[in-house]
Amino acid sequence: MAYKINDACISCGACEAECPVSCISAGDDKYVIDADTCIECGACNGVCPVDAPQPE
Repeated sequence: MAYKINDACISCGACEAECPVSCISAGDDKYVIDADTCIECGACNGVCPVDAPQPE
């Protein structure tokens, strides 16, 4: 199951920089994860200061 970024996102960009497959990008009010590209590695969650990326 892919990861999804919840409303706790503070748009710091840490997750985008950590993603090994570049599936995270800035959205209108928070970062978003392309579920089709996500490999479910959890790297994004490991660096997020507010635990916004969570498994769907």
